[in-house]
Amino acid sequence: MSEIHGFAAHAAGAHLLPYKYDPGDLGPNEVEVKISHCGVCHSDVHLIDNDWGLSKFPFIPGHEIVGAVIAVGSEVRDRTVGERVGIGWQADSCGICEWCRQGDEHLCAKSQPTCVGRNGGYADRIRVNAKFAIPVPTVLESENVAPLLCGGITVYSPLRNHGVRPSSRVGVIGIGGLGHIGLQFAKAFGAEVTAFSTSKDKEAEAKSLGAHHFVNTRDTGALKKVAGSFDFLLSTVSADQDWQGYVNALRPKGTFCVVGVPPSPIQIQAFSLIGGQRGISGSPTGSPRDLHEMLDVAARHGVKAITERFAMAKANDAVAKVKKNQVRYRAVLTN
Repeated sequence: MSEIHGFAAHAAGAHLLPYKYDPGDLGPNEVEVKISHCGVCHSDVHLIDNDWGLSKFPFIPGHEIVGAVIAVGSEVRDRTVGERVGIGWQADSCGICEWCRQGDEHLCAKSQPTCVGRNGGYADRIRVNAKFAIPVPTVLESENVAPLLCGGITVYSPLRNHGVRPSSRVGVIGIGGLGHIGLQFAKAFGAEVTAFSTSKDKEAEAKSLGAHHFVNTRDTGALKKVAGSFDFLLSTVSADQDWQGYVNALRPKGTFCVVGVPPSPIQIQAFSLIGGQRGISGSPTGSPRDLHEMLDVAARHGVKAITERFAMAKANDAVAKVKKNQVRYRAVLTN
């Protein structure tokens, strides 16, 4: 096959520049996908800036990819040429470890992220292990589904895997790129949903997305008023908060789950966990199994990301806007 063309960062924090690479021969378990849409995730910004010390330059960012399969490897049985697929944070795993065997490929020690140590989706094409190219239901629009492949699964997985159900009282902290999707999924699970935000002007929108209640956390005492109220709290924010107040807002056996990354360590009093048998957990992306299920749920319940569109050639503009938190709520590049 011919060279793949995209936009790469050549050094930490650098502008993305046109870049091409030779992908070599298509592996027996791989598919090649012609990219139509790619979301711009905050993780891409961290990778471009090498905030996590993982980036190897030059590299093409992007891991919220939608496109059509244009070639399949000799061993691939479950993907066909022309099929529309989505690719998220992960492109491969070892396939044989304990975690891969039980369907938790995202926890594989040899998990291969889509754009760490390899080239991602700000490009015309990409190759991944076919297992990580997930069929997209026909009713979903490519632009609105792209951010679900990382942002969406990041909020779907913990709701699903912590057993959220119609009897659950759920709170979503932070109504942004992750939170606005979290509200929709929590509603789809049938839960009673509360949105927590520092922006009072997001109340109407939060309620239109599925929140039954809204808590403005800038109000003094707002968290105290909801003490002992929630079975599950999902924190999507990347700023320091009154974490103890949120743990106190849990009911007995409740869980506080972190998916956003605040700058400082989270400090909690041990007694507040011991007394009510409460838990704190974290959640990364999700398994291929959960991605399949999430897209099916999104199709049936009308869950979609609210997006702002940029041409692929304007990737730098999109990244700059995401960096300044000026996108409501997810930027998507289109080819």
